[in-house]
Amino acid sequence: MLQILYDWTLTHGIKIICIIFIAFFVIKISNKIIEKTIRKAVKSEKGAKDNSAEKKREDTLIRVFNGIFIIIVWMIALLTILPEFAINVGPILAGAGVLGVALGFGAQYVVRDFLAGLFIILENQYRIGDVVCLDDVCGGVEDITLRKTVLRDLDGALYHIPNGSFKKASNLTRGYSRAHMNISVSYKEDIDKVINLINEVGKNMAKDSLWKDDIINPIQVLGSGPNDFGTNGMEIKVLGETKPSKQWDILKEFRKRLKVAFDKKGIEIPFPQISIWTKKK
Repeated sequence: MLQILYDWTLTHGIKIICIIFIAFFVIKISNKIIEKTIRKAVKSEKGAKDNSAEKKREDTLIRVFNGIFIIIVWMIALLTILPEFAINVGPILAGAGVLGVALGFGAQYVVRDFLAGLFIILENQYRIGDVVCLDDVCGGVEDITLRKTVLRDLDGALYHIPNGSFKKASNLTRGYSRAHMNISVSYKEDIDKVINLINEVGKNMAKDSLWKDDIINPIQVLGSGPNDFGTNGMEIKVLGETKPSKQWDILKEFRKRLKVAFDKKGIEIPFPQISIWTKKK
């Protein structure tokens, strides 16, 4: 028995040890290559001060690709080792194919979510901290995994959305944001004076030390006249560009300043009114 074991070790055991050693070596080298490649390929956005979200994205991609490669290497190593024990791998491969088909039907939604999550991370569609709308659900992104995206809306509700379940993703805070709104003024107002006043308020706000760092382009009237004739007054469209996710705070401040400016100039902001006449008997 010892002689048989000795002979088997010399003929098969050494080969198995070499296969295992090569598998470990290939995995170790591939891990470094994958990490270096992804760190180099994934570039952070220009001007970004906080790269923590970008690093988390890189770490996720590295973990995913390393995990896939490790599974592939060990499967190849196992299929190479089994014949050394006089095991025919043909039936195993056939059974694995049938099992794979069965699992594919049963776990198709999970696979879909993981593939969709991989593309979301690869394409950098949105990151933690962005404000997005996934179909009809909007909120701030609190976490992204390969399987799901976690959003929190203004009411504090937390949504766990599988990555393969939505068809449309809208990023409201990527690169820059736009501050836009419609301003309604009475038909009796001088439209040119109103436009000049609105533009002046937007320019002054962009020069304010408290707001200038968040404003890329000041809020200005879009075009040279009213955007529409409303039921109660003329609708004027204004538009400006801000840093990501700053548009809502800037619009609130702009509305406050505009109300003060309109009051000083006596410009009327129309609102629905009802006139009642009493009939004398």
